[in-house]
Amino acid sequence: MTSAANTCRLCRATATPAGVTRGRRTGREFSFLRCTGCGFVWVREPWTDYAAIYDDRYYRGEGSDPSVDYAFEYNYPDVSVRQAEWDGILAAVSACEPQLKRWLDFGCGNGGLVRHVKKSRSEIEINGYDTGAWARRARQDGVPILDDRELHSAEGRFDVVTAIEVIEHVVDPLEFLRTIRRLLRPGGLFFYTTGNAAHAPAEFKNWSYVAPEIHVSYFTPRAMTLALEGTGFRATPRGTLPGDVSILRYKILKGLRRKRQRAWQAWVPWSVLTPVFHRRLGMGEMPLGRAV
Repeated sequence: MTSAANTCRLCRATATPAGVTRGRRTGREFSFLRCTGCGFVWVREPWTDYAAIYDDRYYRGEGSDPSVDYAFEYNYPDVSVRQAEWDGILAAVSACEPQLKRWLDFGCGNGGLVRHVKKSRSEIEINGYDTGAWARRARQDGVPILDDRELHSAEGRFDVVTAIEVIEHVVDPLEFLRTIRRLLRPGGLFFYTTGNAAHAPAEFKNWSYVAPEIHVSYFTPRAMTLALEGTGFRATPRGTLPGDVSILRYKILKGLRRKRQRAWQAWVPWSVLTPVFHRRLGMGEMPLGRAV
């Protein structure tokens, strides 16, 4: 008999071991399970001490993901390479939802995307939501980041909810998606980014996206389709969107551990490079969600 721990929460198929790797920060070993039906991969016993995981070291790029520096992005947004991602997300979301009025960035971190959209498109009412220390600091500085009470009262209000590199951090992605659905109006758009596990190497632990202390849920397009359709969404094809070049530009620079814009970056033929990365990462294969 298959134990509940070895059963996929998305499609109820049996899961098999997908390898073991050691956490960068804790030194602890983490094991993966992969669903034989939809390909969903998850960490068997995730680290859930969130105060320790997402402490100040994490936001300074000294935690489990050294390729990000949220403190730098917050203090110097105009010179951060993250601005390319913010530009790209704004362009992609605007193309998908041209009548966009109300936007929530769920898991907004320090509110960088929220600040960028407010500055670039003042006609859009955008809020963020997060519970970390940097979110509290941003709220104190006047960035419109909702607390739990305000989030609950905003159910059904938003045209778009974004979750940028968030769902892979979530132990229970179905409950997460149900929360997103409650926040959207009928027909509203759920736009997210996350790695495509269908493009992971055969030795899963060698995938560059693997960070078991913080990334605990890994989706294939089929797994994400099942998750969306089981939580009140219609899964819709994503494909290539305006803004993808900018989003991928940021991903490439992040992978190179660059955090500051430099003059040489303007000379890189991004429009030539990024289609290669778009195919390699399988970004366009991941479905978007429409609230039904």
